[in-house]
Amino acid sequence: MPIITCSGKRSGKVAKELTDKGFCSTKGIYYYGLKLHLLGFRRIGKLPHPEQILFTPASVNDVTVFKQVWSTIENRTFFGDKIYFVNDLNEDMQKHQNSETLAPIKAVKGMADVIKHRIKAADDLFSTAVSRIRQPVESMFNWLIERADIQKASKVRSTKGLLIHAFGRLAGAFITLVI
Repeated sequence: MPIITCSGKRSGKVAKELTDKGFCSTKGIYYYGLKLHLLGFRRIGKLPHPEQILFTPASVNDVTVFKQVWSTIENRTFFGDKIYFVNDLNEDMQKHQNSETLAPIKAVKGMADVIKHRIKAADDLFSTAVSRIRQPVESMFNWLIERADIQKASKVRSTKGLLIHAFGRLAGAFITLVI
């Protein structure tokens, strides 16, 4: 989830040691700021329980964070969006950590139409199942945006201010969740 200090049309001048320019594919925008990454435990019918929350500069790829931080966790099934399924990484995780990543099926360029039509129903069912399990994470991000207004950091003017904004808004949101 992006934490935006300014739009991509401008040059970012706040907290340059923590922020840089990135692209949010969900919103279709370039921006300067941070990304919030969340690894959570699934709770059926509820928001996920956060296990780890990380902040990275906006340009850091989500798969890079996954590879560096979470791919070494053992005996786990991860659910992510399409970008998280990297076949070599998934095979390595299954072999060494007994973990796997499930993500919606990406269309393969150059696949024959006959094969596409033959496997489309199975791929669609699998993708829908993964998306339903993953959807509460998106709800968690939406809840953080609504509850804490964490995404809008445009009034922040220093590195310390950005850290206070990000961690303070997160803490405030989770305190309201507990109370």
